[in-house]
Amino acid sequence: MERIDLNGKTILVTGAAGFIGSNLVKRLFQEMKGGTIVGIDNMNAYYDVSLKTYRLDVLDKSIPQGISWQFVKGDIADKGTIDGLFETYKFDVVVNLAAQAGVRYSIENPDAYIQSNLIGFYNILEACRHYPVAHLVYASSSSVYGGNKKVPFSTDDRVDNPVSLYAATKKSNELMAHCYSKLYNIPSTGLRFFTVYGPAGRPDMAYFGFTNKLLRGETIQIFNYGNCRRDFTYVDDIVEGVIRVMQGAPEKKVGEDGLPVPPYAVYNIGGGQPENLLDFVQILQEELLRAGVLPQDYDFEAHKKLVPMQPGDVPTTYADAEALERDFGFTPKITLREGLRSFAQWYNQYYCVR
Repeated sequence: MERIDLNGKTILVTGAAGFIGSNLVKRLFQEMKGGTIVGIDNMNAYYDVSLKTYRLDVLDKSIPQGISWQFVKGDIADKGTIDGLFETYKFDVVVNLAAQAGVRYSIENPDAYIQSNLIGFYNILEACRHYPVAHLVYASSSSVYGGNKKVPFSTDDRVDNPVSLYAATKKSNELMAHCYSKLYNIPSTGLRFFTVYGPAGRPDMAYFGFTNKLLRGETIQIFNYGNCRRDFTYVDDIVEGVIRVMQGAPEKKVGEDGLPVPPYAVYNIGGGQPENLLDFVQILQEELLRAGVLPQDYDFEAHKKLVPMQPGDVPTTYADAEALERDFGFTPKITLREGLRSFAQWYNQYYCVR
């Protein structure tokens, strides 16, 4: 592994107004001593744009001395924009978090996934080819495991049976990155994120959507009659993993044939403690009451409905994160209750108080 000191470096974070991207930039502000961070995001309306603006405002108020922060409103699917950024800044490290997210949305709106997740990622790879970087880190997803029956999910498992277009695009990203690593000796690391949650997260995620509906007095639907398990991972744990991986690029080597051995790696980032959906809903309810988002006499039973599995969903996600622990000394540790408590407190401040 090639160690990379991030201090003084020039770093690109795509999807910088997104949930994980903005938290990563905020953490880089805290960790880096000098350097330049460039963020790009197309600010699309997949969910409430004001949340993305809020995240950027938080960043703008926390830029430390010695760090240059530049935000670009642009689309990674626009090749000219990406090439221009790489030519101007000569990035040392690139973290590609920009993507059209969501499993169910991909069933009805496939075009958005092809543009962002395939063409956009291709543009990033091409730019890394022509303006060489020390390390490309990119977001994959636990969804690549599809309907795999073997748990926990290991990066050694075959992932050839996606059950959504979103999953297929993420698996394609891994294949494309491997190809570019092999052909052009680009050190790349893919990170399979497991159900990321936390304050100022994505409203299409269950914990956020459930809260919105309960606050409006609507009924929440619990899929597969509650018989689903999810390996929830708090956003701070995800960011800690990303920061560590950024600093450890796969080593460049030459094989017996005289050609590059692909400097390529893939890791899971998940806590390895899947939670049953009914238990998750119970904890969420308790924390929403504790934070004052909902009144103490709220009738939760009247606002819950158990329904069948939805297309594109899988019954279980469960990370085997041993490789991350082995190579980077890190395993996510923040409990679901701690994480949902932080979310509920933020939600109360953002939606209920101001």
